[in-house]
Amino acid sequence: MKLLLVEDEAPMRQALEEILHRENYDVVSCADGEKGLDEAVSGVYDLLILDVMLPGKSGIEITENVRAQGMKTPVLLLTALGELDDKVKGLDSGADDYLTKPFQTRELLARVRALCRRNVAAADGQLIAGDLQLDVGSSVLTCTENGQQVRLGEKELRIMEYLIAGQGTITPREQLALKIWGVESEAEYNNVEVYISFTRKKMAYIGTHMMIKAVRGLGYELKKA
Repeated sequence: MKLLLVEDEAPMRQALEEILHRENYDVVSCADGEKGLDEAVSGVYDLLILDVMLPGKSGIEITENVRAQGMKTPVLLLTALGELDDKVKGLDSGADDYLTKPFQTRELLARVRALCRRNVAAADGQLIAGDLQLDVGSSVLTCTENGQQVRLGEKELRIMEYLIAGQGTITPREQLALKIWGVESEAEYNNVEVYISFTRKKMAYIGTHMMIKAVRGLGYELKKA
């Protein structure tokens, strides 16, 4: 997998390069947004990891340019603690995920793995987790063990797409609210819980062995029951 890392803080950039190289990723890095955009639109990368605050062009501007050109390369934004507006703008611009600094190495690697899996699956529109198969184009969720199918609503589809792509990690409730509703408030948190409940019922209907587990105080995890 070939990754582009755009981070202007040299110590952070070097540390991330080392971490990703250890995991056998082919990493190209740069320190400013103009150079980052030139690299991003080349189309040779499997994942873009972009700091939000960059000289020249921001990570959000790079994402907007990439999406405006019709490119679907997954984008992971790195944001400073508490910069909610940047998170919302980033997701609205077309980013797939974000990490708030400071973050743990294992969380970064889990997000990278999830987004790389999503990119591979996107080629035929199929996402798979255990005995679940999600056809993103038709919104159909299938239990591959028994062939039972169910069609998901828009919000259920986005929840399942996000959880399947991020399998093996805990997805914060805040991220689901931001990704699906675009804002952070208690009302949106409640919406997440309501639609998680709807999605669980449809999973039960098709008889899957997978489940959406609520991890108290953290978020949700898709795993085997």
